Amino acid sequence: MNATALAVALCLASAATYAAAAVAQERLARRATARSARALLGNGAWWWSAGLNAAAALLHAAALRYGPLTLVQPLGALTLVAAVPLGARGAGRRVAATEWRGTLATVAGLGLLLLPASGPAPDDTLTLAEALAVSGATVAAILLLTARKDPGPGLRHATASGLASAVASALTQTVAVAGGRGGSLLSGRVITVAVLVVVFAVGGMLLSQRAYRGGLGAPLAVVNLANPLAAAAIGMILLGERLQGGALGILLAAAGALAATRGVLLLTRTAPAAQPAETRAVPAGHVTA
Repeated sequence: MNATALAVALCLASAATYAAAAVAQERLARRATARSARALLGNGAWWWSAGLNAAAALLHAAALRYGPLTLVQPLGALTLVAAVPLGARGAGRRVAATEWRGTLATVAGLGLLLLPASGPAPDDTLTLAEALAVSGATVAAILLLTARKDPGPGLRHATASGLASAVASALTQTVAVAGGRGGSLLSGRVITVAVLVVVFAVGGMLLSQRAYRGGLGAPLAVVNLANPLAAAAIGMILLGERLQGGALGILLAAAGALAATRGVLLLTRTAPAAQPAETRAVPAGHVTA
């Protein structure tokens, strides 16, 4: 199995695990008992979802060892595709026709995106200065997105979660590639970047928990759009990653992005009545701050 195929296989396993975690978190987010960080930390079901997130993150980190950010991050959108039937099953209903159309459009769009994104295994990594600069800029963006107080913060928190997850992935790739080259895992750069990975990974999970208070579809869709776009920007600007195939590759990527966006929009259209009876009374969310 070549590096690209291995990266894709690991991404698929990661997406399925993330989907299971997202469905569990959304159900918790819509309960009155999950309205604060203290309540979540005392809830065994939340720790189970956190464990699923950790397992998915490890699979994702392994994928980043073998595939570039421009390949690995778009595959994360498959989390949404897997979460749709899982969420419907948990709610005791069938997947709606609109959701199936959205799933097909998303898969087709991802396929087009993957063709030009399938480059060689990653070679370049972020320097310590670049890692700190990206981290600082991301923290500033997250603060801007989450500072405003209003009754419908779900999509802003979802965007912030996607940014945090994208940066965590870029930093994880730096640790994975540096370690894979036989370099010291105890060097100052690797230790600093590893700490930042933990901060952004945990922050992304808490932000998404907060976002899920309004439901699963739209926030998860935004997370899965913001994540690959931010990661692609980091990969192309700082890591020298490029889309393959020249002008044709760019056209395929653009067509894939449009199809995937259309699919995501369709997947967000879940009727409120489809929510589980135990959760209808309380709006949802990835953690209260």
